[in-house]
Amino acid sequence: MAPHEQKPKPVTTLRCSSIKASIWKNEGMKGPFYNVTVARSYKGQDGVWKNSESFGLADLDALVAVAQQAKLWVTERLGR
Repeated sequence: MAPHEQKPKPVTTLRCSSIKASIWKNEGMKGPFYNVTVARSYKGQDGVWKNSESFGLADLDALVAVAQQAKLWVTERLGR
């Protein structure tokens, strides 16, 4: 990516507690489709916010909640 190009951004981000689901729109031969990435935010020892793709037992309810929200969001956009 050239320095003057902007980094792609998700079309939306859904949150529950420290868990976030970012939804990305892509264009395919059959039209648009969406992908979802999921992460857990935490503050590192240096005080800087970071993301992890690892989830503990206490995170799983929030993970399920954002996954369900993401499924609904995508389904509504695709008209299914």
